Amino acid sequence: MRNRIKVLRAERDWSQADLADLLAVSRQTVNAIETGKYDPSLPLAFKIAGVFQQHIEEIFFPDPT
Repeated sequence: MRNRIKVLRAERDWSQADLADLLAVSRQTVNAIETGKYDPSLPLAFKIAGVFQQHIEEIFFPDPT
């Protein structure tokens, strides 16, 4: 799954640690999600969408097949 988290975070001038604090996860988790090494759980995806005030579908995209 691809995502726009890095772009959205940069638009707000947030570090990975800043976003991790808002989500109550580790900075390493944010990094793994941004790089596509880890797909967030559905509750975490909703939390990410809430932090950025966007729909999940505006942040996460399926990998092209």
